[in-house]
Amino acid sequence: MNRVLLVEDEPIIQKGLQYKMNWLQLNCVVVGCADNGEIGKEMIDKLKPDIVITDIRMPFKDGIEMLKETVENNKFEAIILTGYDEFNYAKQAIRLGVHDYLLKPVDMEELGEVIKNLIFKIEEKKAKDNYKVNSLLYKELLNINLNVAETSSYVIDTIDFIKKNYATKINFKDLCDNLGVSNVFLSAKFKSETNYSLNDFLNRYRLLKAVELLQNDKVLVYEVAEEVGFSEYKYFSQVFKKYIGMPPKQFLHQEF
Repeated sequence: MNRVLLVEDEPIIQKGLQYKMNWLQLNCVVVGCADNGEIGKEMIDKLKPDIVITDIRMPFKDGIEMLKETVENNKFEAIILTGYDEFNYAKQAIRLGVHDYLLKPVDMEELGEVIKNLIFKIEEKKAKDNYKVNSLLYKELLNINLNVAETSSYVIDTIDFIKKNYATKINFKDLCDNLGVSNVFLSAKFKSETNYSLNDFLNRYRLLKAVELLQNDKVLVYEVAEEVGFSEYKYFSQVFKKYIGMPPKQFLHQEF
C-alpha cells in the first residue's frame, strides 16, 4: 500500500483530493493532510510518504521550499498542483525531480492516471532497490571469488554439500567420512581457500536464503528460520542480527 500525503491550503480542494479519489482502488492510503508547507515538511519527515501531492502557494512555506528541504532525506515522489500563473514555479519543481504537475482545478480522472503511472514507477524503483540490496547482501555475505582451477575438490564438494543440505541439521562429520578426511583437515583446507570457517560459510549461505524468503511480506519469520535450517528462532535472530546488522523482523519492514 502506497502512502500519500496531501499538502493543500484550500479546504475544499484538500477535501476533494481526500474523498473524491478512490485511493484504495489505486493501492494507496492517505496518511495525512497539511494546510501549509511548514506542517507539510514536518509530516514528510515523520510519516515518510511514498507520494506527496502539494500546492505551490501556501502560508508559512510554499510547496517548492518544502520539497527542497525534504527531498534529500526522504524517498518520495511528488505531484505539484499549480495555477496558470505559476508556470515558473512548475519549472523549478521539475528541476527538483517532481514527477508531474497538474493545473487547477484538478481533474480527478487525470490525477488518477498520473498516480497510476507514478505507482508503476515507484514499484519499479522498489524492485530495483531490492535487487541492489540483495546484490549487496550477496557480496557481503558470500564474498568468495573461487577460481575453480585453483580450488581443491574438497572445498568444491563442501560448498555443494552446504547448498544441498543447508535446510537440514548439517553434521560435517558425515561429509568428512564421505570425503575420507578428518574434520581438522577439512576445516583448515576450507578456511585457507575461502577465508571462512565451515560454520561461518554455512550461516552466511542460510542467511542468503532467509533474505530471499523475507522479500515476501506475508511470510512468518519463525517459518523462515525453520526453512533455512535454524531449529531455534532465537538463535536465528541472533545470527541474522550479527551478519545483517538488524533483527529479521526489522529487516522485513525495512524500506531500502
